[in-house]
Amino acid sequence: MNNTYQNILNKTNFKPNSNWLQIKTIDMHTGGEPLRVILDGFPELKGNSVLEYRRYCQQNFDHLRTALMFEPRGHADMYGCILTPPNDNEGDFGIIFLHNEGYSTMCGHAIIAISTLAVEMNWIDVKEGNNILKIDAPCGRITSFTHVENEKVTGVKFHCVPSFVVSLDNKVNVDGIGEVTYDLAYGGAFYAYVDMAKNNFDFDLKPESYRSLISKGMDIKHAVMKNDKEITHPFEEDLSFLYGTIFIDNKQQESGIDSRNVCIFAEGEVDRCPTGSGVSGRMAIHKARNEITYGEEMTIESITDSVFKGSIISEENYGPFKAVIPQVEGTAHIAGMHTFVIDPNDPMKNGFILR
Repeated sequence: MNNTYQNILNKTNFKPNSNWLQIKTIDMHTGGEPLRVILDGFPELKGNSVLEYRRYCQQNFDHLRTALMFEPRGHADMYGCILTPPNDNEGDFGIIFLHNEGYSTMCGHAIIAISTLAVEMNWIDVKEGNNILKIDAPCGRITSFTHVENEKVTGVKFHCVPSFVVSLDNKVNVDGIGEVTYDLAYGGAFYAYVDMAKNNFDFDLKPESYRSLISKGMDIKHAVMKNDKEITHPFEEDLSFLYGTIFIDNKQQESGIDSRNVCIFAEGEVDRCPTGSGVSGRMAIHKARNEITYGEEMTIESITDSVFKGSIISEENYGPFKAVIPQVEGTAHIAGMHTFVIDPNDPMKNGFILR
């Protein structure tokens, strides 16, 4: 055996220079949608609440968001999170969500993944049955229930923040498409929900329509942002923006599947899972239309055929809105562990995106 190959076998550890930043992560996915959990090496965030930590990160370390989400360490559809202290002593921890455009207010797939990881990493005293976590997201407190059976995680349910309908059957003219009918609802983030049956599109919700979904979804998002003045959270200005477009096909897809969701969010990201916050908003829409009630469950699949289950736990008044507390259920898996390094002399250290 030659010396070079022998060195390859024996010298498998790389020691970064002392002035290189090292950031450790665990990568996961929920129904195919990635989550890069940043665990060590990220600079300390200052503040007294998740919204303040989020704002501080945006103002001081946004270059690290792009470094970890963009190429060459990530990609255009990458998603991540940073864990923070909770808003008060009743919470377990806080969470900030990262993506290609910036910082979202709520992310159901991340809640499912981080709840799974909390058990897998023994961050809590794990027991058989439901393990409860109180997680402070930018939109408010989320309660999750990680079910453990025979010492294995079998799934996660979470109760979202109050979710409500702003308006139904709105219409907007979109360049290149024409008139589009949509519902506006909030499930931790605002979405324009577009029912395929109410619109005449030349694409469907299959992977083959991936490019069209991005293009048309962003066109609809921008048209709604320009024309709809009702995208206002009743209590937090930081939450008052349209996050994305969700296309819905209510034709039964397979046995036991009630509907299909494809969410185009942020700067043209395509959610690989059915979108937890989107399902939350859908529960409010279906309740407003008398299409679901207590004790009933909807199974909603994504562009990858992964499935979330949605239901309604309760109702409450939330500012001027009659809101529901949705429950969303799914599963997540660990995909890998990374130590990313950032060389200050690398001209692409802050990342780039080619779609």
